[in-house]
Amino acid sequence: MIEKKHDHSKATDSRATTTRRTFTGALAGAGAGLMIVPRHVLGRGFQAPSDKLNIAIVGVGGMGGANIRNVLSENIVALCDCDDVMLEGRIESWWESLEPRPPRRRRPEPEEPSKLPVYEDFGPSQLQQDADTRWTPPDRRVELVRFLEERAGTAKRYRDYREMLEQQTDIDAVIVATPDHMHAVIASNAMDLGKHVYVQKPLCWSVHEARHLARRAEETGVVTQMGNQGHSGDSARRGQEYIRAGAIGDITEVHVWTNRPLGYWPQGVPRPERFSGNPRELGWNNRALMERLANSMGGRYPVPDTLSWDLFLGVAPEVEYHPVYHPFNWRGWVDWGQGALGDMGAHILDHPVWALDLGLPTVIETQSTPFDGICYPHATTTYYEFPARGDKPAVRMTWYDGGLLPPRPDELGEEPLNGTGGVLLIGSEGKLLQDAYGGSTRLMPAERHNAYGPPPESIPRVPHEAHEMNWVNAIKGTDEISCPFSFATLLTEIMLLGIVSLRAGNAKLHYDPAQMRVTNNDAANEFLTREYRPGYTL
Repeated sequence: MIEKKHDHSKATDSRATTTRRTFTGALAGAGAGLMIVPRHVLGRGFQAPSDKLNIAIVGVGGMGGANIRNVLSENIVALCDCDDVMLEGRIESWWESLEPRPPRRRRPEPEEPSKLPVYEDFGPSQLQQDADTRWTPPDRRVELVRFLEERAGTAKRYRDYREMLEQQTDIDAVIVATPDHMHAVIASNAMDLGKHVYVQKPLCWSVHEARHLARRAEETGVVTQMGNQGHSGDSARRGQEYIRAGAIGDITEVHVWTNRPLGYWPQGVPRPERFSGNPRELGWNNRALMERLANSMGGRYPVPDTLSWDLFLGVAPEVEYHPVYHPFNWRGWVDWGQGALGDMGAHILDHPVWALDLGLPTVIETQSTPFDGICYPHATTTYYEFPARGDKPAVRMTWYDGGLLPPRPDELGEEPLNGTGGVLLIGSEGKLLQDAYGGSTRLMPAERHNAYGPPPESIPRVPHEAHEMNWVNAIKGTDEISCPFSFATLLTEIMLLGIVSLRAGNAKLHYDPAQMRVTNNDAANEFLTREYRPGYTL
C-alpha cells in the first residue's frame, strides 16, 4: 500500500473555504444521507449509507477518472495506480475543476444558410423519458465536493491491485481502467473473490482472455459491465429499433470507421534503440528512417520514483522503461494495447454486432500500412465475414481506422461522412447512418428519415443514459445491466480477431469459433493468447 500522500493542505484550505461556503446549503440537504434510515424514508434522490456500494478503482488516469466521477454517490474506498503522479494528478484536477471557468465564446452564426440536408430530431424516446423517472441522478458537483473533502484523504491507496484485493475485504465492486493488457487478470482475480466488476474497453488483450472472462462471469454470478458507454444511449437503442422494424430491409453490408489514432497517440514508430553501427552510414529509405528515429529516441531513461514500472508491465513481457510508452502512449504498442481497433471498436462495432446478432466471424483479413509487429501501424482496414443466422443473410463488415473512410453514400448529397467515426448499414431497402458511440441515428436520405419518423420502441432504456450507474443500480437490483460480459466478450473477440490477422502478417484467416482456432494458418493461433509473466494468473 502506498504510504506517501500528496499534501493538499494549502489547496484544501483555500478551495474548501470557497466550496464549503458555496455548497453548505446543498450539502446540508444531502447530509440527511448520513443517517442510517431506509431508502423509502429518504425519498427519491436520497440514499442511505447502508445502501451504498464500496467501490475500488484500479487505474485512475484517463477513463478511470471519468468512471470515478460517475459513481461518486457510492463509497470510494480504495484507489489503486502503479503511478503516484497519475493518482495525485487526478485528485488535483478535480479540485481545479471546481474553480469558476470563463464563459465559453459563442460560435458566430454562418453568413449563409447551410445547404446540407436537414434530418428531423425526434427528441428522446418515450421509453427514455419513462426510464429517467425511475432514478434521479445525484448532483455531480455536490458529490465531488463531498468526495474531495470527506473521502479522498481516507480512501486507501495502493500501487499493486493484488495487495488491495488481499488486504481490503470491504470492497463490493471494482472498476478496472488500467492499460488493456491488465484488464483480464484484474477482473478475473476480483470476480474470484465475488466482486462485481466494471472493465474499460477493450475488455481484454487476447481472445483466450475474452473466453475466460465470459466463463468466470457466468460461474461467479457477479454483475459485469464493459465501459462502452454508447451502449446505454437512447440514440443507439433507437438504431436497434429501426433495424428490428425492418426499416432498411435485409442487411448484408456494414462499414465502421474511426480517425484514431490520428492526433491521439503515436503509432507506426520503432522501439527506441541505439543503432549498433555508424548512424552516418544509414541511408534515407523507409527502413533507414525508422532506424534513425529509433536511434534518436534511444538512451537510458531512469524510471521515476513515483512509478512502479514492474507493476505497469504486469502480465506483459519485460521491456525497458521509456517515456514514449507511458502515460497513454501504451495504446499504440502491441505489448500493452490494441491500437485504434481496440480503442474504438467497442464503441462503434458494438452497434451492428448487437443489432444484427452477428455472432463470431468465420473469415477475417486485415490490410495495413507498414507494421513491424511491435508498434501498431498508422492505418488499417479489416474485413469480417459473418455467416447467415437463421433467416438473416450473411454479412460483410469492414473496419477502417487512421483516417481511412468507406465510400460516401450518394444519399448524403453534399454532406461529408463524419470523419471522427461512424457506422453505415446497407440494407435491401435503404441505409442507416450513426455517428461514433451510436449517436445521431438517421435513415438516408433525409427525406426518408423525416417521413418514416421514429421507429416503434421496444428496447428498455438506461435511466439518464448513465452507463456506470446502470452497473451500480444493477448490482442493487434496481436496473437491468446494459452491456454484461456475456455480450461484451463476444464483441471484444471480434475486435481482437482483426488484431490477430494483422499480427499474422495481414493474413486472411479462416476461423472456427466453436474450437477457438484458426484453421488455415497454424502460426496465427499463437496470437489468440499470451504467456503471463510469473506472479500473474487468470
